[in-house]
Amino acid sequence: MHRFTLHALIAFALPVAAGSQSVPRQTEADAYTRYELLAPGSAKFKIIYEVTATTAGARYYFNPIRKGSIATDETVFDRATGKPLVFDVVGQAVASANGVPGRDSTQLYIRVTLTHPVPANGGEARVLIVKTYEDPKSYYMLGDTIVFTRGLGIKRNAVVLPAGYELATSSFPSQVLQEADGRVGISFWNNTPSEAAVTMRAVPTRGLRASTSAVAARLDERAHQNREIVYDLQQPETHAFALYHDYTESRAGTSVYINEVRAGSSVSKPSARNLDTGDTLVWQVLKGNAITQAGLDVKNVTPSSEVVAFRFPAVQAGQSTRIRMFETYTDSARYTLVGDELVWDRSFGRPSNIVILPAGWMLANSSIPATVSTQPDGRVRLEFINPRPDEIAVLITARRRTPSR
Repeated sequence: MHRFTLHALIAFALPVAAGSQSVPRQTEADAYTRYELLAPGSAKFKIIYEVTATTAGARYYFNPIRKGSIATDETVFDRATGKPLVFDVVGQAVASANGVPGRDSTQLYIRVTLTHPVPANGGEARVLIVKTYEDPKSYYMLGDTIVFTRGLGIKRNAVVLPAGYELATSSFPSQVLQEADGRVGISFWNNTPSEAAVTMRAVPTRGLRASTSAVAARLDERAHQNREIVYDLQQPETHAFALYHDYTESRAGTSVYINEVRAGSSVSKPSARNLDTGDTLVWQVLKGNAITQAGLDVKNVTPSSEVVAFRFPAVQAGQSTRIRMFETYTDSARYTLVGDELVWDRSFGRPSNIVILPAGWMLANSSIPATVSTQPDGRVRLEFINPRPDEIAVLITARRRTPSR
């Protein structure tokens, strides 16, 4: 059996005895929530929640059920295979015994049984939870105006209005993107450390049809993109930086990811893994005419063109593959030492980009706002979230720390 009603099956357990073996804290990543507002006056909205379990070895993922909402019509799927997953509802004691912190004994969770334990060494288990909430405090009507107001802790979100409604006001800076069926969607990436206090109002309209022109092809929901990259800077004298980037492929029949090396850069030490299974992937470095001979879809190939091709089993219809690719680049034009100052000068196109300074260096300047933290090894980490669909030109400078006497 793969599907349950939340209030039909609730499993509780006694608290874990003192001194019992501790378990790793539940960790997760890449959370995205889509709220589809249902009929005005119903107080109901469909939630489509994507999340990735990242605790190595975990057999379950626990999703808290928000208090004040009545949940129905629940289904859970494995995003890699597209197949349903078994789930039930448990209390805080069971969740705590599996690494989920909390002291509210009345808190309930959807416990999802994963297809297999989360692979070690950065592996993932990608989950899709679909449910309907009834919550008159979050979704209600004022005259003929519908109001959706809710504090959203997840950073990537979309709200889709009912058919026949247009957006009147939105409290949070957002993309407005029409669905293929004509409904209006409001999407945003909250890059602040606090939850988004979202209030949206919409009013009835007539004649709002989905665009069929070429303009629609230029529009893409930024918040739903989950391409991420981490740059690990080596000492600046080397002009080298190791990196890894994550990518999800869902196009049926696709079996290769092509990474084009920027002009002026050289690549070394490529490797890759399937994050869903932990399997190592095959790769090739190809230059010039070898790119064309390999049948790769690369535009404007020249003798100096260079690509890294990562190969994986062809994606099946209704499934997807999440891969992580590792490379080391040397680029004296964009990463260098000017006098005694480290200089990183590079544009980012992905929504999520992280730069880690080399050991012994302190941050002096960052041209683009970033969240700054210090890693356990003492290195400075900068996280850049770009919720816009354009590139950001990031200029970072750093100076050597003076040893204390």
